[in-house]
Amino acid sequence: MKPLILDLLALPKAVPEVRRAVRAHLNHTPCSELQLCISELLANVINHVGEGTPVTVRLTRMEGGRTRLEVSDPDAHAWLVRRRPGADEESGRGLLLVDAVAVRWGVEHCPGGKTVWCELPGENAGGISVSGRSGAFP
Repeated sequence: MKPLILDLLALPKAVPEVRRAVRAHLNHTPCSELQLCISELLANVINHVGEGTPVTVRLTRMEGGRTRLEVSDPDAHAWLVRRRPGADEESGRGLLLVDAVAVRWGVEHCPGGKTVWCELPGENAGGISVSGRSGAFP
């Protein structure tokens, strides 16, 4: 798979556009887990860093067939915190969802911002049972 790199502004309307671009890049192969992770990572930028933040979305194939998704933003100070939201809370489940479908995930900080990444198993990162994963919490 040729890498996909998208530079965009983190806006709510960009989320479905990126999901469609990724699915087209994968020749319209089902990739629901990958699309879920894209939605959650972009929503985190929109909600915690701010609407209109410039982001870069990267999708690459790794050795062993894993697919790596990266979402980079310029805010090195916005830390990701895994929460256990209450039953009535309307938010706070995004990283729990990413952790549930990804083989592993994490955050890389640099002076110019941070990159949140996750790795999904299989040829198309969709529709494959995940077992024995090693969740990487920052």
